[in-house]
Amino acid sequence: MKLALLIVVALMATCSATMPLCGSDTPRALRPRLPAPAWKGKAVVDEKFVDVSSKDYAGQWLVLFFYPFDFTFVCPTEIVSFSESVSKFKALGASVVGVSTDSHHTHLAWIRTPRENGGLGGVDIPLVADISKQISRDYGVLVDDPEDGMYGAALRGLFIIDPKGIVRSVQINDDHVGRSVDETLRLIKAFQFADKNGKVCPANWQPGDDAMEADPEGSKKFFTKWGEGR
Repeated sequence: MKLALLIVVALMATCSATMPLCGSDTPRALRPRLPAPAWKGKAVVDEKFVDVSSKDYAGQWLVLFFYPFDFTFVCPTEIVSFSESVSKFKALGASVVGVSTDSHHTHLAWIRTPRENGGLGGVDIPLVADISKQISRDYGVLVDDPEDGMYGAALRGLFIIDPKGIVRSVQINDDHVGRSVDETLRLIKAFQFADKNGKVCPANWQPGDDAMEADPEGSKKFFTKWGEGR
């Protein structure tokens, strides 16, 4: 009896350490400071079908963003905005990849549809077809409730991943509101500055702004200036 009890306790401890709910398939929530899940899939690149994976972006910054559906409303404004800013991301050593649960055939049809008709009209970023929904599931953005009107689609998740493959930022919006390209660029610049200089970036930090030492003494100079007039 005692042996059986010890076995049950050990199993419960193992489950609680590895999963939020023992016996559940629910993965641990993806958050900053965790390794980004590996992924692979068929993508549309320059109107061609190409196999891509997370390994293709090893050693560089990556913006991996998910969107709900092709041929919808907010989605094309986001994708075109990121595509038009590719050169800005490249200047930071970063790539941008879009993902939805649509097929690569649907991606291509949407890319070839003129923008005035709600299409993408050509883009300069890969669009990955997550038909199996595994990538969306691994990144915690898949809507898996059959009662939800977005069942089977991905939420608007955006993940900034550093060259070591570590998640540095997670943003997940509900369907109704798109994301900011400018804020994504700002975050990458801030992370790169902090990594290089060992300082921390205050709210609304922009390149050229003051940063601070992350300790009580070292931060005094910053707070003396920051607090003036407040």
